Amino acid sequence: MAEAHQAVAFQFTITPEGIDLQLSHQALSQIYRSGLRSWKKRISRIKNRVIKGVYPASPSSWLFVVIAILAIMYTQSDPSMGLIARIQEHLPLSLSISLSAQGQTMVSALVFSTLLWLSLILTLRFCLKLLLSYHRWMFEQHGRISAKTKVWVSLVRLLSSRKPLLYSYQTSLPHLPVPAITDTLERYLESVRPLLSAADFERMTGLAAEFERGLGNRLQRYLKLKALWATNYVSDWWEEYIYLRGRGPIMVNSNYYGMDFLYVTPTPIQAARAGNTITALLLYRRKLNREELKPTRVPGTVIPLCSAQWERMFNTTRTPGEETDVLQHWQDSEFVAVYHRGRYFRLWVYRAGRLLSPREIQFQIQRILDDPSPPQPGEEKLGALTAGNRVPWAHVRKQHFSSGVNKRSLDCIEKAAFFVTLDDEEEGMMGEDPAGNLDRYAKSILHGKCYDRWFDKSFSVVIYKNGKSGLNAEHSWADAPTVAHLWEFTLATDAFQLGYTTDGNCKGDVERSLPPPQRLAWDVATEVQTQIVESLTVAQTLADDVDCHVFPFRDFGKGRIKKLKISPDAFIQIALQLAYYRDRGGFCLTYEASMTRLFREGRTETVRSCSNESCAFVLALEGGQEPEQCRKLFRLAAERHQNLYRLAMTGSGIDRHLFCLYVVSKYLGVESPFLKEVLSEPWRLSTSQTPVQQMELFDLVNHPEYISLGGGFGPVADDGYGVSYIIVGENMINFHVSCKQSCPETGSRKFGSQIRQAMLDMMTLLSSVQLGTAGVQTAKPDKKKL
Repeated sequence: MAEAHQAVAFQFTITPEGIDLQLSHQALSQIYRSGLRSWKKRISRIKNRVIKGVYPASPSSWLFVVIAILAIMYTQSDPSMGLIARIQEHLPLSLSISLSAQGQTMVSALVFSTLLWLSLILTLRFCLKLLLSYHRWMFEQHGRISAKTKVWVSLVRLLSSRKPLLYSYQTSLPHLPVPAITDTLERYLESVRPLLSAADFERMTGLAAEFERGLGNRLQRYLKLKALWATNYVSDWWEEYIYLRGRGPIMVNSNYYGMDFLYVTPTPIQAARAGNTITALLLYRRKLNREELKPTRVPGTVIPLCSAQWERMFNTTRTPGEETDVLQHWQDSEFVAVYHRGRYFRLWVYRAGRLLSPREIQFQIQRILDDPSPPQPGEEKLGALTAGNRVPWAHVRKQHFSSGVNKRSLDCIEKAAFFVTLDDEEEGMMGEDPAGNLDRYAKSILHGKCYDRWFDKSFSVVIYKNGKSGLNAEHSWADAPTVAHLWEFTLATDAFQLGYTTDGNCKGDVERSLPPPQRLAWDVATEVQTQIVESLTVAQTLADDVDCHVFPFRDFGKGRIKKLKISPDAFIQIALQLAYYRDRGGFCLTYEASMTRLFREGRTETVRSCSNESCAFVLALEGGQEPEQCRKLFRLAAERHQNLYRLAMTGSGIDRHLFCLYVVSKYLGVESPFLKEVLSEPWRLSTSQTPVQQMELFDLVNHPEYISLGGGFGPVADDGYGVSYIIVGENMINFHVSCKQSCPETGSRKFGSQIRQAMLDMMTLLSSVQLGTAGVQTAKPDKKKL
């Protein structure tokens, strides 16, 4: 154990002559180097605070301002219009006595220059904030960018010319605006029109009108008041009420997963894959701490997105409470928590301030794999507490894990950089039924055995026996694009940067004097073991009910779709509407996740993909109308979808506004029949696109087999579907479909077949005519020019 190893730095014995002090120079050297690393991190953080604090200016620009002011003063001019003299009059008495008149003038000039420099920074930051508040560029047609937008792009580039750190743009991002209540209600009614009968729609219109005339405006005033002082009027309530206050299991219901490469497993050696994966994750954390990661941007543009979600990526755990959970974040942990065959270990990944090499981490992982010791009583299935209901876990944690050996061991898990599971199963696309194995692979990462993951950690990495890997992420601290960014870096660094030897082992040397991983000790009382069994029963019932289907769609990809001048996302969303109609014989409320990270601390907004236009297209196609009429309706549906997506991204969505109005009503203790009905509507089709954000890390031309499978999530409604998809390269789209086996009307494979057929049928329809010569252009703005 590292702490035990450092404890013997000082050894002493008591003799008749006094105390004989002995020093271990090796241990002292390790302590010194570890402390040196800590101080380097502190200095780096201070430096980064200064750099991002003055962005879009630079610290060196202060010197330029000082020299300019002094140069003007040298010409006997007063650039301050008397302010320097006024500052000189108010200098402290001690300076007035100790400095000459010329010295006092110099000090006053430095103070004035600094104040002028800070004023210029605030002005530049305000100008950048105003520029980033402009969103009309997103609504302009493909290839028809206005002169105003071109000037705007040039100004944004000018103010962003200096290389930013990860968080440099944070203070320049605009705040999320509160939409007008009239606009939100109008868009809501339009979104539910195709889902309601004439009588129900008339009733809902009446409820909305009554809400707007009465309670709505009152709630809106409170919401605007919150927006004046809160950084983001949605995000804190969204995190608390949607995630942290949920009392049911977070496994399946909230957590989501990411998969390994589809066709390639870089090494079949489990310990080696773990060594490289852990190293890649820690290298990402190093970049994150130093803020060396580039700020994420709207793809193909210079427009920055909020990076706040990166702050709690590592060293973070969701801890249970009776009424609400809490997210706890610690400073850099120098260890990870590892689970294998029912045992928990603490694995130190730093040695005297040095990150262990991949080969050394492999060596340590192999020690865990070779450890023959059995689990302690109650230890094997301890993780089931994080998979079951939250209140029992909160009670057990408070009563049995708040002191003694249990607290020390639980702290090792919760304060770890992240959690690692060494799984005894083999997963991936293999064997006689590769498709079926992909389905099993998805379920394994999503819930495993319900006790061999620690679902409370910000993320857990799973390394399978055959070298396959996966990731399970807790949802409250961040959304999927943030975790996907981490996972892309990890896969690419593992395969292309770190690599393996010809025999499949990690590269590098091993210091065999490394202390072995520390086995965590537990004292699991009978009462705790009983609760573990109860939590496991709840979790196992939930896991057994999940039906997953993962399939790669290779018939065509975004390349062919974009040649038809259609947005790939709009194409897929309309295909999902067609598939659902064929599967269930009707339409449903559809959720597509969109980001609001154009705003500070923005998270997500809902795109209600089931629109009047998409329904009209589906009904026309299924009703056997003329192909030309179907194509026309499709173009209208695609453009409508793109417009809905743009509105959601720019703060004019429907659902977050209504959600916050509902929260305000609860705080005021008033009931709204309209809000109550809106918030209780089920999302029977919940969808999300996993974005590929770092294609430069992958070479799909020379290494086309290194294709990511993306990730997925569990179904939202008991009688609905969860669909996630990732558009990889130009010729492939991977789909993840989930539902519940307890619903006789749903089936993940059945719906997957409907999606595939809908995609093919739509492409056949649209390929027969060149869409670019007629109708509405539906592709996104030409972001290469932005």
